[in-house]
This record gives sequence, structure tokens and C-alpha cells, in this order.
Amino acid sequence: MEFLASIHPKVVHFPIAFLMFYPVVELLFLITRKDFFTKTAMLFLAIGVIGSFFAVLSGNQAFEFVKNWNNESKEIFGSHQTFANLTVWYFSALLVVRYFLFVKKKLNRTIISVIFVLALIGSYIVYQTGNYGGKLADQVKISSDSSVEIEK
Repeated sequence: MEFLASIHPKVVHFPIAFLMFYPVVELLFLITRKDFFTKTAMLFLAIGVIGSFFAVLSGNQAFEFVKNWNNESKEIFGSHQTFANLTVWYFSALLVVRYFLFVKKKLNRTIISVIFVLALIGSYIVYQTGNYGGKLADQVKISSDSSVEIEK
């Protein structure tokens, strides 16, 4: 499982990109009313959710390879993990709802407007996940002298 741990910093950027751009595609549908954008939004959301599962899986493995956590790093990791899990579950729920509405052909301008607002809220969660992840990466790099060590 060391392989999963080593790819975490590379894997996380994929779902971040899709989940952060997803609300933009929803907005493009609201502006243009073109079916292409609602289908593209569905695709971006699905790819983002699948990617986020891999990001969380690899992140959990990366956690296993870090030892001697100090209190500050533990707090940062706890926040990072909380927001990462919230990201996965929040966007998974949004995907299920959106897919159901998509299949039932119930997506109209009003519903997409609500979904757009929910997607913006989700973007904030993704931002917080990345913010804490960056702080955690800095802690792991900075602490090579004492508190946090990477186990090889």
C-alpha cells in the first residue's frame, strides 16, 4: 500500500479540478440553457466524485506512513480528514440527487439554480480540504528535524 500513499499528492489534484470547475459548468447551463452543459456538468461531477474516493483512499494510506505526529500536525490532519470525508459524501449525495433528476428529466432552471448553490457550498468544502492538506504537507516537510517523520 506504499504505492497508494506515494501517489496521494498527485491524485488529489484531479478531483479538485473537476469539483471546483463543476459549478462553472452548471452556471454555463443556466446562462446558455444548452443541454450540452447539463450533460457535461453531470460528467464532471461523476469524475470528481470517483476521483475523490481515490484521493481519500490514498490519503488514508499516506497517513499510515507518517509517524511521531506532533499535536499541531494531528489537529491539521484531523481537519483535513474531516473536510476530505465531507467532500466525498457531500458530492456523492449531490451526484445521486442530480442523477435521479437527470434521468427523470426533472432538471429545469430552478432546480439547476439550487444545485448550483449547493455546488458552490461544496466548492468551499473542497477549498478547505486543500487548505488543510497544504498546511499538513508543509508540516511534514518542515518537521524533518523532529516531530513528524516519514517512514520508509
